[in-house]
Amino acid sequence: MKLWAGRFNKEISGFADEWAASLSFDRVLYREDIQGSVAHCRMLAKQGILSEADAQLIESGLREILDELESGQIDFPEGTEDIHMGVEALLTERIGEAGKRLHTARSRNDQVATDIRLFVKEVTLHTLELLKALRDTLLALAEQHARTIMPGYTHLQHAQPVSLGFHLLAYYQMFGRDTERFWDAYSRTDVLPLGSGALAGTSYDTDRAYLAEELGFTEVSKNAMDAVSDRDFLIEYIGAASITMMHLSRFCEELILWSSTEFGFVEMDDAYSTGSSIMPQKKNPDMAELIRGKTGRVYGDLMAILTVMKGLPLAYNKDMQEDKIPLFDAAETLTSSLTVFTEMIATMQVNEGRMAEAAGQGFMNATDAADYLVRKGVPFREAHEIIGRIVLHCIEKGVGIEDLPLKELQSYSKKFAKDVYDFITPEACMNAKISAGGTSYDRILEQIGNEK
Repeated sequence: MKLWAGRFNKEISGFADEWAASLSFDRVLYREDIQGSVAHCRMLAKQGILSEADAQLIESGLREILDELESGQIDFPEGTEDIHMGVEALLTERIGEAGKRLHTARSRNDQVATDIRLFVKEVTLHTLELLKALRDTLLALAEQHARTIMPGYTHLQHAQPVSLGFHLLAYYQMFGRDTERFWDAYSRTDVLPLGSGALAGTSYDTDRAYLAEELGFTEVSKNAMDAVSDRDFLIEYIGAASITMMHLSRFCEELILWSSTEFGFVEMDDAYSTGSSIMPQKKNPDMAELIRGKTGRVYGDLMAILTVMKGLPLAYNKDMQEDKIPLFDAAETLTSSLTVFTEMIATMQVNEGRMAEAAGQGFMNATDAADYLVRKGVPFREAHEIIGRIVLHCIEKGVGIEDLPLKELQSYSKKFAKDVYDFITPEACMNAKISAGGTSYDRILEQIGNEK
C-alpha cells in the first residue's frame, strides 16, 4: 500500500504506477536522501518534536540501511515509487512505528529539493577538481611548448605564427571562465530548502539554521514556495556544463584536424585511439570525436530541463520529476569527458618539426612585413597594399616573401633594406608580438607565471 493511499478508494493502475515511478533513476540520490533524513531526525529531536528514543532508533536504522545499500546487501521493495518512499519503507519495516514519525514537519517536495541540491553541490566540487587538473595539465604543456612555433589561424587559414604554448593558454583561459561559472553557480546551490514543507512552511517549531549547519549549507531559503519549486541551480549546472563541453568540443575539433595526415601536428597516444575493422593502417582519434559528439548530448539535457520548467505554475508539479535524468546525464557526461580529455592531451605526441614547417608556409609573415614598412615611415594602409602586391607576385612565382631578393622587394618600396629578412622569420614574427597577452616568448612566460 502506498504511504499516501488514505485518500483513495482504489489502487493506482499497475501500468500507470510503474510508468510514473522514478526509483529507476532517482535511487542515485540514496546517500543524499539518508543524509537529509538523519539531519531532519536530529533537528526534530533537538526541538522536542521527536523523542530521543525514537530519534536514536531512526538514525541507527538509517545508517544501517545506508551501509547495506552501499554494499549491495539490500534493495528496495517491489513497487517502490521513489527514493524517498523507498528509504522510508525500509526504515519502517525495520523499526516499526518510529519510522512513520520521521516525515513529521517535511514534505517530499522540500526533501527532493534538498537531495538534489546536495547532489549538485557535490558534483560541482568534483567538476571543479577535474577542471583544475585539466588547467594544470594545460599550463605544464604551455610551458613545455612556449617556443614550439606553429601556424595561428583565422577562418582556418594561415594567419600569423604563434607558439603551441600560446595556443594552449587560450584554452586555459576558456576553462578558467568555466571554473568561475561553476563557483558562481555553486553559491546559489548552497541554499537549504529543507523545512519548507510542501510549499507554505510548517506549523512545527523547527530549527532550519540547525539543519543548514548539519547539512553544510551556507544559508536557508527565504521563501518556502520558491524553495520547493526552484530548479535554477540545476539548470545553471547543466548550462555551465554545456559551455564547458563546447570548449572541450572546440579543442577536440582542432586535435582531430591536427592528427590528420594533412596536418600531422600531433598524434594521440595508443591508449586514446582506435583502429579500423577493415583498414589496418588506421589510427583514429575516437576519444576526441566522442567528446565532440557528447557535447550535443549535454546541450540536449539543457534543452530538456528548460522545456520541462518553462510552463510550470508555482509550486511543485510532477513534471519536475523529469529534472533528474538530464542532471545525472549531464554530470556524468561532463565529468567523464574531462577525465578522458585531460589524460588524452597529457599523453599526446607533438610533431614540433611539422608545426615549424607549417609556420613557414602561407605568407604568415605578411603582417610583419607590413609592420616593417610602417617602422620605416610608410602609412599602414599603404604598407598593407604594398605587401598585398608582393604576396600576389610570390603566389605567381611559387615562392615566399623571404625568398625574394632585396632588389625585387625594393622594386615595390625603397624602404626595404637588408634587415627586413631578420624581421620576417617565423621566430621573429612570433616574438615581435610584445603587447600584453601577446605571443612573444617573454609574454607567454609572463602569462604562465601569472597563473602559478
